[in-house]
Amino acid sequence: MTLLTGKTIVVIGGDARNIEMMRQLVERDSLVYAVGFEEVDAQIEGVYFSTLENIPANQIDAVILPVSGLDEEGYAESHYAESSPMVQPEFFDTLSENCLVFTGIMTPLLSRLSEKIKIIPLFDRDDVAIYNSIPTAEGALMFAIQHTDFTVHDANVTIIGFGRVGKTLVHTFSALGANVSVCSRNEDELARIFEYHAKPVHIEDLDSSVENCNILVNTVPQLVVQPSTIRSLPLDSLIIDLASKPGGVDFRFAKKRGIKAILAPGLPGMVAPNTAGKILARVIQSVILKQES
Repeated sequence: MTLLTGKTIVVIGGDARNIEMMRQLVERDSLVYAVGFEEVDAQIEGVYFSTLENIPANQIDAVILPVSGLDEEGYAESHYAESSPMVQPEFFDTLSENCLVFTGIMTPLLSRLSEKIKIIPLFDRDDVAIYNSIPTAEGALMFAIQHTDFTVHDANVTIIGFGRVGKTLVHTFSALGANVSVCSRNEDELARIFEYHAKPVHIEDLDSSVENCNILVNTVPQLVVQPSTIRSLPLDSLIIDLASKPGGVDFRFAKKRGIKAILAPGLPGMVAPNTAGKILARVIQSVILKQES
């Protein structure tokens, strides 16, 4: 494995994923500074806890922001600091032109900054999304087991969306013997769903298809689980919404009807931060080394 010897990386804010990610980057022989981690319980060997003012900005090869990026005021969310560190726009002016800035998602502020610096939204990458689909599916399965009084085996599970997460959900629930249906509006995807040994359902037929559904899992970040769909579900069914904001479920109507609905975005960081951190480190290393080649 090619190492990151001689590379200086600054990690600004983050959650448990970033802790494991920093360990992995140190193992790959990079010099790692951490900003916004004052309340970490134990020191991480090889990581230097600092502030932005005390880091030689012109020597930085990569800056890693939290998954949530920077808000409009420049704050980087941190789970290990009393207050989130603030990154002034002027900080990016001091970076070398070859410095890479990584974020999970692009925020409006980062979109504006991307006009003059190279920002890589990791969650837009297929490799990250596919790797993350594994802990996401396991997290969905965890909720399904915790919040039902029946087995997943022989349960009727409907998955809305057949993207990177949807495909892994099919494998996960089918492996436990569930009767899996998948809803899509794309004819090619419906054919592939059939090839996956799941039941294809066109989005226009969603309401009628869920009359015997036990578990409904949404992956589409649009309002697709509307009152008409919720009204068709059995009262003892469970809805799990995995979609990023704004989500895809009318939670107001689900509550009104008495159907349990769980909003569960960002599951990799919640259920498997160690694995999620290793995924981020692996991809970040790949991007840095690819820039050099």
